[in-house]
Amino acid sequence: MADHAGEHEKHESVAESVMDKITEKFHGSDSSSSDSDNDIKSSATAVKTKIYRLFGRETPVHKVLGGGKPADIFLWRDKKTTGCVLGVATAIWVLFELLEYHLLSLVCHFLILGLAILFLWSNASTFISKSRPKFPEVIISENVVVSVASALTVEFNRAFAILRAVASGKDLKKFLAVIAGLWVLSVLGSCSNFLTLFYTCFVLLHTVPVLYEKYEDQVDAFAEKAEHEIKKQYAVFDVKHTGNEC
Repeated sequence: MADHAGEHEKHESVAESVMDKITEKFHGSDSSSSDSDNDIKSSATAVKTKIYRLFGRETPVHKVLGGGKPADIFLWRDKKTTGCVLGVATAIWVLFELLEYHLLSLVCHFLILGLAILFLWSNASTFISKSRPKFPEVIISENVVVSVASALTVEFNRAFAILRAVASGKDLKKFLAVIAGLWVLSVLGSCSNFLTLFYTCFVLLHTVPVLYEKYEDQVDAFAEKAEHEIKKQYAVFDVKHTGNEC
């Protein structure tokens, strides 16, 4: 009986050791798999941080444009609304630019037509036994005017601050960027009038973002090379004309 009990205990110890080895193997494989998953995630994060984005942005194009309905229109998420907006803008441009219609004349003609229709409708309602049309009372709130004025004041003050910083002569890069931008605007202004320039910018605003979102990786790669070359040329220019070594 004693021999039988000792043999039984021996078999139990062997079984326990086998189970311990199997458990350790499973735990080892789990830890190694978790370690490999962590390595993959960390490498993916490192690669993600190394990707160059235009203007250093870290958010999607939709969020950069403000999100919501305006961003959907700019990115053609709502194609029907975007088409209507571009159609109205094109009609206005054709009306004023190609047909040479004047704004004051257009406003007066619309007012004449609208007032005449409403006047005839109001007087004809008595003959056809229908109630007179009810015209809504339009009142511009003082808060709306104050908020718009405050927003414009902030933007004007910001523009004046930028011009003052550029004129102070402390930042050569900002000075060159402002001069280049003003020169481009002057060239565009000499080639076309304000309405055509505004319409062109309006169309670009509804086409460039959606094209950039579609070919984002290619554009960012090209922009990275261009920025590197511009920085190299600026460093050479800075050393030659100011004597500052980067």
